[in-house]
Amino acid sequence: MTFDCFSLRPSIREGIAAAGFTSPTPIQEQAMPPALEGRDILGLAQTGTGKTAAFALPLLERLAAGPRGHLRALIVAPTRELAEQINDEIISLGRKTGLRSITVYGGVGKSPQINKLRRGAEIVVACPGRLLDLMNDRHANLSRLEILVLDEADRMFDMGFLPDIRRILSQAPPKRQTMLFSATMPTDIRKLADEALNSPKVVKIGLAMPAETVSHSLYPVPGHLKTSLLKHVLGITRTGSVLVFTRTKHRAKRLAQQLERAGHKATSLQGNLSQNRRQEALSGFKAGRYDIMVATDIAARGIDVSSVTHVINLDVPDTADAYTHRIGRTGRAARTGDALTFVTPEDTSDVRDIERAIGEKIARVVLDDFDYNAPKPIGSNDNHRPPRPPRAKAGAGRPGRSRRGSNGGGSSRSNGGNGNGGGSSRSNESSGGGGQRRSQPSGGSGGGQRRSQPSSAGGGQRRSQPSSGRRRASR
Repeated sequence: MTFDCFSLRPSIREGIAAAGFTSPTPIQEQAMPPALEGRDILGLAQTGTGKTAAFALPLLERLAAGPRGHLRALIVAPTRELAEQINDEIISLGRKTGLRSITVYGGVGKSPQINKLRRGAEIVVACPGRLLDLMNDRHANLSRLEILVLDEADRMFDMGFLPDIRRILSQAPPKRQTMLFSATMPTDIRKLADEALNSPKVVKIGLAMPAETVSHSLYPVPGHLKTSLLKHVLGITRTGSVLVFTRTKHRAKRLAQQLERAGHKATSLQGNLSQNRRQEALSGFKAGRYDIMVATDIAARGIDVSSVTHVINLDVPDTADAYTHRIGRTGRAARTGDALTFVTPEDTSDVRDIERAIGEKIARVVLDDFDYNAPKPIGSNDNHRPPRPPRAKAGAGRPGRSRRGSNGGGSSRSNGGNGNGGGSSRSNESSGGGGQRRSQPSGGSGGGQRRSQPSSAGGGQRRSQPSSGRRRASR
């Protein structure tokens, strides 16, 4: 399939050729035809799938034929880095159309942005806080808006922008085309889609499978001992760069602080960080100033470090897709990697889903030298399982538009957060874990307190030589 199949006008085809695009990606193949027809789109896709062009090309095609000199299309993004990336791609693809596209975000002066709006840009790529500031000051007018795009909606939710998004929606004309893109579909984003979209075309692009060089293991443990087990594992295992995932941003921040107090070079990456703090954390992790980064799923999207040796899931991810995406951060470029997941009896169903998704039974590992019967540590909150939203099948149903409840409150704020950090990557190959371990039988996720002989079910025994002892794990 080629871009000629979409019957785009010549000026846009020239932009596609100049950008070096040869054939559409899966999300472009699925999303562009209904988008070109003017339908609302609910796109479930990760970054790097080509989703920007999936909404930018239909947007340019529609706007190229209409009036000029006023705001006709608005793209809302969580960070100024993403806003700049989107704007650059729109300018590149639309270079022959004569359409004007600008960015609006906080952290810089308002005057240049106000002047560009006054000159009549047709396309605005904005972060929520600064956009609301300009709307409140009557410098940005959405009354003639034709197309609204919400990109990385789940990340905007994680950063606390959902009230701002609802205020923006309340000011947009009801008769418009809306496209919402999100990597995940938590309950709050599903509700937002119900409010913002009218009988959308649902497009879902699945994730790639984890690399074959990644070794998966489950560590059954009582919930209140997760942090203690993490410290123990880090103490007996030779690691390079370690990425630890938690379900909530508050837990990520607290865990990084606990690891620092324990003598580790650790930092966190979560939605409450300012832009400068996020950039410092990313660049420090890439450059090796931090050996451990504790992150939430959404905040970790900017991480691109080829030398991550271990991914540790302190909390089991909500979906098998989320697990696959987390684990994809290790085992890159044919390197080996280790994926460790701490599980409680409550996680049994989620573990089965993950095993089905990756097509293998994951070994259960119990450490001989860890006390699984220890009482709750003083000041620990680990016995409280972080809340997870009710599951909603991505792409199930066709949400209808409901304007009730869309006039969300909340004060406008300037954009925080950042995109990909700089710094040099370093390579530090893993040589496995340490300590003598015995595994539980491979069926069920277990409670982590009893030890048994390795089971021969599910493919027999797997033996490897970790850095400081022998590992025996059933498959």
